[in-house]
Amino acid sequence: MKHRRISRRRVAVTVTAVVALTTGALSLQTANAAPTPPPPPSSLSAAEAGKTAAALTAALEGGAAGAYYDVEAKKLVVNVLDQAAAGRVRAAGAEARVVKYSLAQLGEARAVLKNKAAIPGTAWSVDPRTDKVVVTADSTVRGARLDRLNEVADGLGDKVEVRRSAGTYRTFIAGGDAIWGQGGRCSLGFNVVKDGEPYFLTAGHCTEAISSWSETQGGAEIGANAGSSFPGNDYGLVKYAGETAHPSEVDLYDGGTQAITKAGEATVGQQVRRSGSTTQVHDGEVTALDATVNYQEGTVEGLIQTTVCAEPGDSGGSLFADDTALGLTSGGSGDCSSGGETFFQPVPEALQTYGAEIG
Repeated sequence: MKHRRISRRRVAVTVTAVVALTTGALSLQTANAAPTPPPPPSSLSAAEAGKTAAALTAALEGGAAGAYYDVEAKKLVVNVLDQAAAGRVRAAGAEARVVKYSLAQLGEARAVLKNKAAIPGTAWSVDPRTDKVVVTADSTVRGARLDRLNEVADGLGDKVEVRRSAGTYRTFIAGGDAIWGQGGRCSLGFNVVKDGEPYFLTAGHCTEAISSWSETQGGAEIGANAGSSFPGNDYGLVKYAGETAHPSEVDLYDGGTQAITKAGEATVGQQVRRSGSTTQVHDGEVTALDATVNYQEGTVEGLIQTTVCAEPGDSGGSLFADDTALGLTSGGSGDCSSGGETFFQPVPEALQTYGAEIG
């Protein structure tokens, strides 16, 4: 039984990062005193930055406008709307950047896109680095559909930027290796525990197409679906059958594994890895959170967007950072020869829905 290898390929949790920093009060200077320079941005890991961003955003309420992690400088950059909020961010040890649009304003632009331009082959997310909603149209969007997209985007002004992708947005299910079902093959994401029983997570578009799973094509059943959500979301839950081994690991395809001890939220700018049955392990960067993708099969919202490549058969596989499960491979464009972008269903949402935990 090779399931131990398969179980290692889970990992998981694309569009505005929110960061948690403890807020500090601004101190008043005496009349003749020289102003005290703000402390330099603290050096943070991506995981620490994510927690700090969430806390600081909550503390600033509407005064924060997204955040991202600067990998080279190892610092958290928080977008704000005014100098008062910038001072609080600097006092907390992060770098403040004053921008034009709030998250609420960019959210209104997203709502217009959803109502007027939910065209198959398009995707959009808030880019905290540019303070815009970035809309990407794949190679299938042309003619009247492209004209409609551009018209809607133009009406939203500089809140929106339209880009083109040479590839085609698609889910990554295929026939091949990994976890098999009648008519297709996907990848196992993460092993989880629910009510003391072993299960695993994979992509919802996989569990919508396949109900019973085996380790090999035509092999004995190792699990059957216990839950499925697609489109809208893209996660599925499979209950193990029999005595199949289910370690909380991800297959690194080099003879080793990565232990997975917890689930977490991704951060824009974070370096991540993906493991899948077709292309094995690849790495990249989180470019957006809360991304929307309009697949041919339907729209999925709340995804992690990355520069990691993937190909058919990698669906459901693990997105992770060290021992933390971040996402489940949903779909994207391109491949691992020419490059591309891939979207992932966040793991914490799936765990909460099913009442499960990593294990």
